[in-house]
Amino acid sequence: MQHQDHVHLIRNGIAAPGGTWADLGSGSGAFTLALANLLGPTAHIYSVDQDSRALQEQARAMRTHFPAAAVDYLTADFTGKLDLPPLDGILMANALHFVRHKGVLLDQLRSYLRPSGRLLLVEYNVDHGNPWVPYPLAYSTWAKLSQRHGFSQTRLLATVPSRFLREMYAALSIKE
Repeated sequence: MQHQDHVHLIRNGIAAPGGTWADLGSGSGAFTLALANLLGPTAHIYSVDQDSRALQEQARAMRTHFPAAAVDYLTADFTGKLDLPPLDGILMANALHFVRHKGVLLDQLRSYLRPSGRLLLVEYNVDHGNPWVPYPLAYSTWAKLSQRHGFSQTRLLATVPSRFLREMYAALSIKE
């Protein structure tokens, strides 16, 4: 996928430019760059990943493509407790499928969000994974799970074909 594909997937989940967001499990930053593109220079983004080299690569790409973006890079496991300010939104792109038991994490993510905060999920649209994508969740599964953990107004934003596991989707859920 190219940058515009990443932007396309999450575009309808961004209500307005600005705000304080986190990209959890951000890797080398393909979706962090899309987030910076959509949120603009008045936003503040916390990019969280366990791989410090991936975050360094991401920081270089951000300086090249979005030099005005305010980004803090945190080397951490997003399943642990994170020191984050109250967030307007969280993006998890291709990260939640690494977590087997998602309920505790969803409760934790919800605690980071301000009232009516947004949780943007990009995931493979299947319920059975493989060694590289061990615990994906189809959109229908996500809709039920998010509701059980205090999110509402879950809606499908976009889908794109994927050569690995057929299709990817982006979904938006709002903190109740």
